[in-house]
Amino acid sequence: MSIERPVAPAGAVAGTTSAAAAGRAREVAAPGFDGMLAERLRPAASPQPVRWSAHAVQRLSQREIAVTPDLQGRLEGAVDRLAAKGGRESVVLMDRMAFVVSVQNRTVITAVDQAGMRDQVFTNIDSAVLS
Repeated sequence: MSIERPVAPAGAVAGTTSAAAAGRAREVAAPGFDGMLAERLRPAASPQPVRWSAHAVQRLSQREIAVTPDLQGRLEGAVDRLAAKGGRESVVLMDRMAFVVSVQNRTVITAVDQAGMRDQVFTNIDSAVLS
């Protein structure tokens, strides 16, 4: 035996908010995943300069490689291009020298002159640029 009960139309449930109020609450709240992702992907207005690791400075000294402002600027431009293409660990070839660079950290890991490149093997490199 079944008992049928009349069903009343549903009204507003206590404790809920309207769609407009929910939208305003989202605007005031901290940014969600979309906002944080957009912030991380937005190119920086002024990228950080390329830094030199202690190992790279040691190699520059040993191999008597002079870092001029022109070379530094060209290296920073190459790192910017690599970053735009998604490079992570890269080799930058310029002026008969090679620089292994961590693109994400904007740090030169090591520097090799032409004589040192003869028997050099670069490993864990995902990209290269000729500059």
